[in-house]
Amino acid sequence: MTDKKQSKSEEIDLDDLTEEAIDSESEETTKEPVETLEEQVSELKDQLLRSVAELDNYRKRAEREKEQLRKFGIANFAKDLLSAADNLRRAVESGPSDLEGADESVKNLIVGVQMTEKELLNAFEKNGVRKIDPTGEKFDYNFHQAMFEVETDKEEPGLVMQVLQPGYAIEDRVLRAAMVGVSKSNTPDQPEGVDEKV
Repeated sequence: MTDKKQSKSEEIDLDDLTEEAIDSESEETTKEPVETLEEQVSELKDQLLRSVAELDNYRKRAEREKEQLRKFGIANFAKDLLSAADNLRRAVESGPSDLEGADESVKNLIVGVQMTEKELLNAFEKNGVRKIDPTGEKFDYNFHQAMFEVETDKEEPGLVMQVLQPGYAIEDRVLRAAMVGVSKSNTPDQPEGVDEKV
């Protein structure tokens, strides 16, 4: 019996040892998966935050593009109609200045062209297209295109003296710059220290 008791005690000891080994292995294996799971959770949180930020940036960009389209979507169409507006103005200016003494059919034609021009300009205005007519204003290269200079002593240099063709803009975007003549000083530029009396 002693041999049986010894073998049983040895068996218990072996069982205890294997259970202890399994427990220590399971602690190590549970620590490793927990750490890897925490890393994965951290990575997934980072990916989620990045995705949310990317989606928010996309939404803001789409809103900006929608607003730009709302403001400037009519730009190409309006640009195509500018020549029609110019031709209506030329037709009015080519008619007689005094409509009282004009023939009835000519008078009706001029009045009709004036009304058509007014309706076109009203349609432009309703859609945010504004006319640039800068007579007497300071020259601004953003909205004006200088075609020539006018020498004068009456006005300061850099003022718009004459408008050859009005410009048009939507908001702050120019559809067509106004073609203008700009004032220039009448006195010739003299370098300092030059004596003209000689």
